[in-house]
Amino acid sequence: MPALEPYLIEPIWQQFKALLPEHETDHPLGCHRPRLPERLVFEKLVQVLVFGCAYERIADASCSESTLRRRRDEWIELGLMERLRRICLEAYDRIIGLELSEVAVDCCITKAPRGGEKAGPSPVDRGKHGLKRSVAVDARGIPLGSVMAPANRHDSPLLVPTIEASSEVLGTLPEGRASTSIAATTPISPASTLRSSGWDGRSRGRAGWRPIGPRIDGWSSGRVRGTTPTRNWCGARSEWGG
Repeated sequence: MPALEPYLIEPIWQQFKALLPEHETDHPLGCHRPRLPERLVFEKLVQVLVFGCAYERIADASCSESTLRRRRDEWIELGLMERLRRICLEAYDRIIGLELSEVAVDCCITKAPRGGEKAGPSPVDRGKHGLKRSVAVDARGIPLGSVMAPANRHDSPLLVPTIEASSEVLGTLPEGRASTSIAATTPISPASTLRSSGWDGRSRGRAGWRPIGPRIDGWSSGRVRGTTPTRNWCGARSEWGG
């Protein structure tokens, strides 16, 4: 089963191929191990992104896990991944259109077994290495920008940097955007944080007590506070411009 249909992966590869620099062999005798084709590595990295699995699950006899990581780091250092992301966003907005009337921002915690500069103790995985990813998406769930932080980092400080990361991408898109409402889910109200950054933030406050279910066999299910997605909501409006 392919990660993407040929009519999708082919134009993306052509765009990425145009960004790749020419690779020169620096071995004096030319007897080094041949470099794997860029197309092969690119398709396997796409599989990692689409299927959300580990590198060792995608690696096989044609391409090892270490090669995937090494080539990924090489392309990231050259800025090719960020440029490709911007190209894909612009193409999607031109063909389908981004729904910017509503933008949602939320965080999630992922594992980082190999550690890293931004990894930190995970509060949900017995203190093992983890990452917190704050992502902003449009109304259809298309990612606009993201910020990485250690897993033990609080959500609130990541809200404004995530919006700013999205604004950098949206600034390259065509003008004429309508006002945008931003909904952020954090453990505390981020309205004041948004206002200090020039956004018109409005907080609905914390949810009250609510029942989690009906009485069963004479026993009451009790009453608990609202879950994280219902505790806080913050709206902000701003004019997206090109």
